[in-house]
Amino acid sequence: MTQRALSGWGRFPVHHTCLVAPRTIQDLSERVQAGPSVIARGSGRAYGDSAINAQTTLSMRHFNRMLAFDPDHGQLVAEAGVTLAEVIAVFLPRGWFPPVVPGTANVTLGGAIAADVHGKNHMLQGSFRSCVDWIEVMGPEGAVRRCSWATDRELFDRTLGGMGLTGIITRAAIRLRPVETGWLRQTTQATPDLRATLAALVDGQADYRVAWLDLPHARALVMHADHASRAELPPELATALPLAGRPRKLGITLPASLINRATSQAVNAAYFHAHKRRAGIRYVGWHPFFFPLDAIADWNRAYGRRGLVQFQCVLPTDQAEHGLKALIQTISAAHVPPVLSVLKCFGAQESAFSFPMQGITLAVDFPASAQALALLDQLDPIVIAHGGRLYLAKDARMTAATLRAADPRVGTFETFRAMSGTGMRFQSAQSDRLEL
Repeated sequence: MTQRALSGWGRFPVHHTCLVAPRTIQDLSERVQAGPSVIARGSGRAYGDSAINAQTTLSMRHFNRMLAFDPDHGQLVAEAGVTLAEVIAVFLPRGWFPPVVPGTANVTLGGAIAADVHGKNHMLQGSFRSCVDWIEVMGPEGAVRRCSWATDRELFDRTLGGMGLTGIITRAAIRLRPVETGWLRQTTQATPDLRATLAALVDGQADYRVAWLDLPHARALVMHADHASRAELPPELATALPLAGRPRKLGITLPASLINRATSQAVNAAYFHAHKRRAGIRYVGWHPFFFPLDAIADWNRAYGRRGLVQFQCVLPTDQAEHGLKALIQTISAAHVPPVLSVLKCFGAQESAFSFPMQGITLAVDFPASAQALALLDQLDPIVIAHGGRLYLAKDARMTAATLRAADPRVGTFETFRAMSGTGMRFQSAQSDRLEL
């Protein structure tokens, strides 16, 4: 096997690994048993190094079949390498849509389960776990076990959010939701400061709620949306299914010098004022609402050769405003340009190792640099001091000490890994760094 350089979507950090793509369950089982350790990889959309193993990384791209669909209950059975984009392409024309989607449709089902991804509707729907009926997981001995809410519950609960460290997800059953159209009724409101933004974000009954944040000013565009019914649409939209379209390609890696404090502030200000003028109600297609960045297939190249790092945390409701102010002040004082900043609401969630908790989540993208990594090291203690935690699916640099200070569930997760035998066999560059 030949080693190759591999990274996550952020293109930072880069590790060398043997990337293998098994075609059958038997082949996959043999690779797992051969060890000494492995990790599964879907479409590589985790930002950091959670889907790279120092020895052998197992690509799940050949496990890409949809196997069965129950139209009475909306249940889809599919292999782990199927992407949400493929699910939507097949089932939206039939009136079905995934209940929870992250910021890209290119994540695989296995990746969505391993990260227990969340969307713009966590406050009402919860994370991806809310639509998963069962999972099949290959353990360290190469055998596949089915687990669910009712059977083998501990494996089920720890696999959702376990970042691939509890075994190889081979297939799953998920429930889709019925929708009448591919359009959403979106209401946009411009807010002048953080307090007004948080109030607007949690207000109302809309299914989907998100705020695009203009740093360092903390003004925002708050968007609420619901799936539109056929009856409410204008005639020209009622008979049209909005399509994803072919994504454009950036094609080149832009010079990092193009992203600096001045250009970042100028672009963010222009975006804010342009959309402020368009505030109000309008109908938007599913693709630009849920997956705007997917319109450019390789948008991560815009951050330059070094790549990007994203900082994503969640702060509990009673600490959110105070903690966010401290985070924003620290970011504003640094000489590192925040390129894209987003706030979302989380509802209550109890789970073994998943990221969400009731509160507010902030995600900020930065061009990868020594200065950016130093800034993120300053932000971690603020999150910990306010009772928050950090998102493993976006992490590329957190320390083991930070993880343990932020998340007291680490101990029980480690115990499960030790008792189940998964600790030695399923490892990633991230789990090595975090000493999981």
